[in-house]
Amino acid sequence: MEQHIFKKKYGQNFLNDSNILEKIYKSINPNEDDLIIEIGPGSGNLTKWLQKFNANIVCYEIDTSLKERLNLIKNDKTTFLFKDFLETNILEDIKDIKYKNIYFVANIPYYITTPIIEKIALSNLNPISLTLMMQKEVGERLSAKPKSKDYGYITVFLNYFYDIKILFNVNRNCFFPKPNVDSVVIQFLSKPKNNTDFNKFNNLIKNAFKFKRKNLRNNLKGYDLNKIEAILKEDGYSLLDRAESIPLETYIKITDNL
Repeated sequence: MEQHIFKKKYGQNFLNDSNILEKIYKSINPNEDDLIIEIGPGSGNLTKWLQKFNANIVCYEIDTSLKERLNLIKNDKTTFLFKDFLETNILEDIKDIKYKNIYFVANIPYYITTPIIEKIALSNLNPISLTLMMQKEVGERLSAKPKSKDYGYITVFLNYFYDIKILFNVNRNCFFPKPNVDSVVIQFLSKPKNNTDFNKFNNLIKNAFKFKRKNLRNNLKGYDLNKIEAILKEDGYSLLDRAESIPLETYIKITDNL
């Protein structure tokens, strides 16, 4: 088998540390009748650990030059789809697989972390969890708390769908080739479906965070500010606060009352 030529355009950094691979494996608990979707299996190092669950596995790999390598570990319950995860119809791809629950696992290329998570969140698949390795800086932003500098639109957007927690850090030396940054493994646990109008909620938070240095009074000029002010006051905030001070629950309350 030919030696793999790493492609910068795909952000390829293969995880080859067995301790980290085992920690990711132990962080999920699927049964044999569940489905694991792995994004970017690369060399298949993590896939081999996931196969220990004997669950159905569907892996998305954009680099067709890895086909020969990955086909060596293919079995009756592991399918490799050589396509761009962001361009595919996941529901169509898995329609013939019988499963109870879905788990997503991935070592995500740093440059497409957010689009991948957004795609899963809006897919109506309702996975049990997403266990994702990403750039440490991005992970800190996605798991940030209100009033911190990392707390922004994408934090609130994802917290609408998931409880988010950092599991552990991963040193850059655990990859080949070695990236320029350290990583973090984050787990997203799906929340029960919310009855809030998501489009209304999403527009509200987009507007609230539109100009980071401006307060809510300025960013939400097109809304009924009297109603918003009453709800903010109830929760201990005001229109003079900036968007990053307001927790998810208050944004949901505002959406439900507008």
